[in-house]
Amino acid sequence: MGVFSRQKFFQELAHGCLLPTAQQGLEQVWQLLVICLLCRLLWMLGLPSFVKHLGTVAGGFYTLYLFFELHMIWVVLLSLLCYLFLFLCRHSTIRGTFLSITVLIYLLLGELHMMDTTNWHKMRGSQMVVAMKAISLAFDLDRGVVASVPSPIEFMGYIYFVGTVIFGPWISFNSYMEALEGRKLSLGWFLKVSVSWVKSQFCLVISNCVAPYLFPYFIPVFGDKLLRSKKRRKVRWLLAYENTMSFHFSNYFVGYLSETTATLAGAGFTEEKENLKWDMSVSKPLSIEFPRSMVEVVTSWNLPMSGFLHTYVFKSALRLGTFSAVMVTYTASALLHGLSFHLGAVLISLGFITYIEHVLRKRLAAVFDACLLSKKCQPNCSHRNKKTLWVHMINVAFSALAILHLTYLGSVFNSSVDYMEEEEDDITHHTIQKWSELSWTSHWVTFGCWILYRLIL
Repeated sequence: MGVFSRQKFFQELAHGCLLPTAQQGLEQVWQLLVICLLCRLLWMLGLPSFVKHLGTVAGGFYTLYLFFELHMIWVVLLSLLCYLFLFLCRHSTIRGTFLSITVLIYLLLGELHMMDTTNWHKMRGSQMVVAMKAISLAFDLDRGVVASVPSPIEFMGYIYFVGTVIFGPWISFNSYMEALEGRKLSLGWFLKVSVSWVKSQFCLVISNCVAPYLFPYFIPVFGDKLLRSKKRRKVRWLLAYENTMSFHFSNYFVGYLSETTATLAGAGFTEEKENLKWDMSVSKPLSIEFPRSMVEVVTSWNLPMSGFLHTYVFKSALRLGTFSAVMVTYTASALLHGLSFHLGAVLISLGFITYIEHVLRKRLAAVFDACLLSKKCQPNCSHRNKKTLWVHMINVAFSALAILHLTYLGSVFNSSVDYMEEEEDDITHHTIQKWSELSWTSHWVTFGCWILYRLIL
């Protein structure tokens, strides 16, 4: 959409952005939704397990071809490599660690040598889901959570489960096997699918049609001056917040869409005493847009992936010490996301930010005997100062600081980066330029927090 007056903008908004965005969103995924529903119905027929697995694999292959065409072969090769490794090392007790290294080497070689960066990055989401599934299965085998190496058809059914193979989310092997039993259709299931789908489309519209024009039109902080201003430095933080908000809502779109596909295909439920709840949750937008801390942000960004990293990476690396485990976890996340400088820079920065925030607030909570921790205290916590005004003020200050960090880190994500995929030098320059325009504020603030922590240690 071009530059208009506010009145003209709102007149053009509906047919110029809202409707095309919603239409394109549906056109791109309607076949995936149909296949997920067919998979769900297949699982309810009471067929032998191997038939259900075969149906799931067939659906997964077809959707991979729909989205990636013949490039899907690289996803297939990764899955075959993983199963070959699990089978050959079926008597080992450290399969998780070795398979993790093997998968990361494959992903790095694929990005650097096997094919062009642009097409590889298009498959990054599916590659990451396959890698996480295989790695989690290897660790579960080591820990006895899964009794034995699954058969080839069980493994491929898990890997290519149509509800998660494109957009995720990660689910465990045991969750997949439970879903395979085929729960009955219910009103709760239908409502969950419908609500998640509506939320996904809402977030897509916000990302494309609202966030990029937030301050010029929806919240005209400077009125028309912002539209005509050539000195963009005056509004660089507002522009950074627009980029950040657009990036956030694109993530929520994918999160809610993955909830839709996984639930539609029959996964994403919990069962307690015959009480079945379709309660899969991938993201918590309110905990990100109005955060208590950066720790809360990173755990709420993608709940399944956060659970995967905590269970299989952080806990495994904890023997190295807390700080080392945190950095190993963020490094693993960066490698799973691919060799992209801006993603790696953001994730490594997040590692330092979250760790320093955590130890600082833990120390402040001990010094003041107050509820100042990164995560909200339980009602029966032992802190003496819980709801006093100064406690709320300190927590609000940390919340504001988290929003500043989010705006700063998110400033590197905008549509122009999508066209730089083949030129890593351009992405590097773009990232450094964006953070330089914001005076490296977040990094300096983090350094200041570390100094404060050392002073009161």
